[in-house]
Amino acid sequence: MDAETGVVMLFYLRLAWEKRLQSGGITSAEDAEGANVEGAARRLRPKLMTVVTDMIGFIQVFIVGGLGSDVMRCIVAPMVGGLLVSSAVELLVHPAVFAIWRGRGARGCAPRRPTPAG
Repeated sequence: MDAETGVVMLFYLRLAWEKRLQSGGITSAEDAEGANVEGAARRLRPKLMTVVTDMIGFIQVFIVGGLGSDVMRCIVAPMVGGLLVSSAVELLVHPAVFAIWRGRGARGCAPRRPTPAG
C-alpha cells in the first residue's frame, strides 16, 4: 500500500512542479518550495482519510474477542504500525526527497542560505 500511495504522492508533486513551471517558471528556491508544498498539501487529506478509515477497520480486531482473536491481533498490530510509518514517510520524506531531486535540476534555484544573526 505504501508503494501505491507513494507513487500517487510523487504524481501530485510532479503535477504541482509542472504547473509552477508553466505559470512562470521556477526562478528561486522559494518557487521550488512553494511547488513542493502545494503538491504535498493536495495529497494530505486523501492520505489522512485512508489512514483513519483503515484504523477504524482495525479497531474491531482489538475489541472483538473469540476464536482466533489472539492470532488476528498479532497480525493486525504490525499492520497498524506499518500504516503509521507509511503515513509519516509519504507526508514527510517523499516531498523532501522530491525537492532535493528536482532542486538539483532546476536552473537558477540557489539553495536557501541562513542569514547571519546579529
